[in-house]
Amino acid sequence: MDLPAPLAWLLDEAGVSHDGADRFLANLGDRLLADGLPLAGGALTLAVPHPIIARRTWLWRAEGGAVIEALDFAGGPPSKAGYDWLAGLGPVLGETAGVAPKRPVLSWAGTRPFDPAETGRLREVARFAAAPLAALAERAALAALLEAYLGRRSAARVQAGALRRGTGETIRAALLYADLRNFTGLSEVTEPAAMIAALDAWFDRVAGAIHAFGGEVLKFIGDGLLAIFPVTDAPAVACEAALRSVTAARAGMAHLDAAREAEGLPPLPFGTALHLGDVLWGNIGAVDRLDFTAIGPAVNLVSRLEGLCRPLGRSVLISGAVAAETTMPLVPLGEHALRGIAAPCAVFTMPDA
Repeated sequence: MDLPAPLAWLLDEAGVSHDGADRFLANLGDRLLADGLPLAGGALTLAVPHPIIARRTWLWRAEGGAVIEALDFAGGPPSKAGYDWLAGLGPVLGETAGVAPKRPVLSWAGTRPFDPAETGRLREVARFAAAPLAALAERAALAALLEAYLGRRSAARVQAGALRRGTGETIRAALLYADLRNFTGLSEVTEPAAMIAALDAWFDRVAGAIHAFGGEVLKFIGDGLLAIFPVTDAPAVACEAALRSVTAARAGMAHLDAAREAEGLPPLPFGTALHLGDVLWGNIGAVDRLDFTAIGPAVNLVSRLEGLCRPLGRSVLISGAVAAETTMPLVPLGEHALRGIAAPCAVFTMPDA
């Protein structure tokens, strides 16, 4: 069967490609332009299973070929951002005016109104695009779920096929371990729903600060968390990012504690420790139940170091390995023995911690 080039591409290549939604839209738009359609831009909207994102819309502009992304957040009304953007380019064909699709939606803007023949061709494109878009939506849903539960970097590794138990790699990273204080006592006198809300608020501030500075939360451990800032440049870059994230997290928690105090609720004090070292990052667990996480002496050290926060009366403790990589003013607290760690650890803190 002799098909127009865009339809042949949708039938033969798009369905087996592992390109993301941005490349799919740009590739299809370029082929439709080359086939003579008067396009000014296009939009592709996918519904995604995600804790905070309801829909993702990619916007392609024919002039220059750039693709940008717009997000609709869970709980909010369907956005008209895609429609408004396309309408700014020209007459629009497709469902983009505040829809909340459960299926992928393709929409187009023309440099002029589409004539009946062009409208028919674009509707035929939509029919041929249904199968590759379904596969694309399934991949996007899987990626969103993996990122929500594993984190961005770990999810990418799992999607790339790193699934066998015992596989992994040694990476150098700044590690951050944070833990709430008096959680057990607080949970005994707090309703479960209120306790969960408090935990969510705590994790929002700390994890938000970590992600803002390029780190990744590897694991939530009860009322604590473990995060890494992988060394991709000089170690000092990762250490500075980790230190800045602690400063941001403390500011966020100070704001939260003020709000809780105004409601007659107790504050949420916490301890944080930072260390720089090598970790084994990969698959660990049972034959049929794995965890993609980090282990090693450096992980043990940072968790033991955080345990010193209470006896030393400090909210932030920093190992000598991190202190050696930063120009930030730090206060030395001497060397301390850590349970299960052979050598004493040089310990520092922030001036106001």
